[in-house]
Amino acid sequence: MPLIHTCYRITDIDRSIAFYNALGFQEVGRIPIKDEAVNVFMNQPGDGDMPRLELTYNFGVDSYELGTAYGHIAITAPDLDATLASLADQGIEPEKPPYSVQEGGSRICFVKDPDGYRIEIVEKP
Repeated sequence: MPLIHTCYRITDIDRSIAFYNALGFQEVGRIPIKDEAVNVFMNQPGDGDMPRLELTYNFGVDSYELGTAYGHIAITAPDLDATLASLADQGIEPEKPPYSVQEGGSRICFVKDPDGYRIEIVEKP
């Protein structure tokens, strides 16, 4: 059974969409859930019809506890430095400078979305 998407809850649709657009995602649809919530579906170019990311906005909720079990999602970038420069132009800064977990390994860094969810960016030249 293949993994089809990741979902998490957000507190501001426009702010979250702008953040994920900066990471190369595009909105591919919205589904209202009665008068309770809206699901926003995001893809990356070439993903087809199946969304990778589902962002759920629950009306009237201002914040969420992220908990200690959540880790991160990961995306790739062909040039990490250029990606970080582009993100910085949009006000998105990494948690710390890029690094490699092991010698000779891929360079990585983390950014946080507007609700505090971590996204790992892995350089894949």
